Amino acid sequence: SFGCPGTFAPIADYELMSTAIECCKEHGARFKVGNILSSDNFYYAEGCSQADKWKRMGVLAVEMEATALYMNAARAGKSALCICTISDSLVHGTACSAEERQTSFTNMMKIAFDII
Repeated sequence: SFGCPGTFAPIADYELMSTAIECCKEHGARFKVGNILSSDNFYYAEGCSQADKWKRMGVLAVEMEATALYMNAARAGKSALCICTISDSLVHGTACSAEERQTSFTNMMKIAFDII
C-alpha cells in the first residue's frame, strides 16, 4: 500500500475503459465491465470455496495482477486497464484446454492493440 494509511481501492482508468468498451462493440466481442478479485488462491481448491460469496458481491472473475497494476499506475501517475479473457469457471467447473488458450483469445489482444 506504499506506506499510505487506510485501504486503497484501486480502479481502472475511465478513459481507457470507455475506449475498451467502444472497441469491444466495434469488434462484436462479448464483454462485461465490473469488479474482479485479485488473488493467487484461485489455483488451490481451498481458495475456490469462497467463490460464491464473491459472486454475491458482484465479482465477475478472479485473476492475479490487476491490483498491483492499478496501484503501481496510481503511484506513477499513469493510466491502467485490466482486460481479462475467461479461461476457467469456478462456478461451472469448466476450463479451456491449452490449445484453446493459445488459439482463441485473439479478440482480447486485438482490442488491447486498438486501445493503445
